[in-house]
Amino acid sequence: MIGLHGLVFAYQTRPNLKELVSVRTSASVPFGGRYRAIDFALSNLQDAGCTDVGVLVQGKYQSLIDHLGNGKPWDMARIRGGLKILPPFTLTEKHNGTFRGKMDALAGIETYLREIRQDYVVIMEGDLVSNLPLKKILDKHIETGADVTCVCGNDSFYVDNGTYFETDADGKVKDILVNIHTPRGRRGLEVYVMSTKLLIKFVEDCIAHDRYSLEHDVLQANKDSLNIRTFIWDGYAAQIRSVKEYYERSMQLLDPEIRNDLFCEERQISAKSAGLSSTFILPGGSMRNSLIADGCVIEGSVENSIVFAGVKVGKGAKISNCVLFKGSVIGEGVEMKYIIADKNVKVSAGQTILGSASYPIVVSKDSTV
Repeated sequence: MIGLHGLVFAYQTRPNLKELVSVRTSASVPFGGRYRAIDFALSNLQDAGCTDVGVLVQGKYQSLIDHLGNGKPWDMARIRGGLKILPPFTLTEKHNGTFRGKMDALAGIETYLREIRQDYVVIMEGDLVSNLPLKKILDKHIETGADVTCVCGNDSFYVDNGTYFETDADGKVKDILVNIHTPRGRRGLEVYVMSTKLLIKFVEDCIAHDRYSLEHDVLQANKDSLNIRTFIWDGYAAQIRSVKEYYERSMQLLDPEIRNDLFCEERQISAKSAGLSSTFILPGGSMRNSLIADGCVIEGSVENSIVFAGVKVGKGAKISNCVLFKGSVIGEGVEMKYIIADKNVKVSAGQTILGSASYPIVVSKDSTV
């Protein structure tokens, strides 16, 4: 059947995210006050009318499973198809049980791939924060007759282990560059559209030759023989690979122009509901240029910060340029600047914790300071 099937890679941990991925994968990292990173990929797929999605996992995925449930927030709770969590069925004993690359991950679900009903697939990272028009991208892929369409940002800045595409005037890829320190070409967002048959062929070839890298062993190896094209996305696109990048990208959401670009009216971003009441800002409390989710109690001052659901800020506390995850409790008289507090962090009364814009401090989940 003509349509789009989604495959989301959600197994990466991104070592430079440090404490943020000690108990979760990067796809499950909270972002923007009420979301997880993977919510953006699933919402993009939902907007494109995609109801069948496979989420590839490997380890540390308890948090992800709890968040995704049966896929209802994205209209993917289906008797047939819908949202499927895909552990590595056939690869648990190879290579110390670790995926060497995306083709290893796809080889582990080869049987699943053969049961896909749709003619086209989009494979994408679960930690890409963007609001992509996937239906438009698929239409462009079909219109141009491309074998593979690679979605790129309209920029070329450095991303850890990034992929970059050089093209001719018509958008056909001439060269593919991986993990280079001086980027050139377009920054790849690691979103690829192709036919289901072609993806299965790629997987079969990689299994037969013990190859594992999508970028090296598939795209680079076939750039001259296949019609590989790019789709340039001009909007917001965050590839969260480090603590510093996570912090900077989070703070960008305080800019109304960027926020309106990411959360545009045309394509809604859906997420699991926290199920909490409204936030209360009590006498003596204040909020300035911040995003504050439901269920918070604010008795101190919050400025230039992002506050997730159920956070409590005590009387006289001063929170500035911080990201506070769900359930954090900040005591009376606390001063915090440039801090990322993970879930259920407790900061005792009178404490002072100061980071900097270039080196934000992460307080680990369930910690008491």
